[in-house]
Amino acid sequence: VPLVESGGGSVAVGGSLNLSCVASGRTFSSYSMGWFRQPPGKEREFVAAVNYSGGSTYYRDSVKGRFTISRDNAKNTIYLQMNSLKLEDTAVYYCVVGRGGNSHYVRTDDLIASGQGIQVTVSL
Repeated sequence: VPLVESGGGSVAVGGSLNLSCVASGRTFSSYSMGWFRQPPGKEREFVAAVNYSGGSTYYRDSVKGRFTISRDNAKNTIYLQMNSLKLEDTAVYYCVVGRGGNSHYVRTDDLIASGQGIQVTVSL
């Protein structure tokens, strides 16, 4: 099932970006969704998760207070608002779908789909 990310690009330290991910061909309103990222030369890591309804969210410690994940089930879309970006946020960001409705499926990398990824570059 295609997951198409958009909204990436280059931004200066302290800037903001808003990533979007649209799922086509199928609805994921019963599933948790989220974002992973892979910094250059490093392993892929969890960033944020949202449960099926959007009522529960979870973040890696380094992005808490700066990133906000949300979803619009009517549009089959999730978002990642990224503020106060840091150099270490530079990575390819991937939209993912968890195996169930609870966000722990995303947090524990128990996934059923992943997007192609989109580059986010933060520079001085």
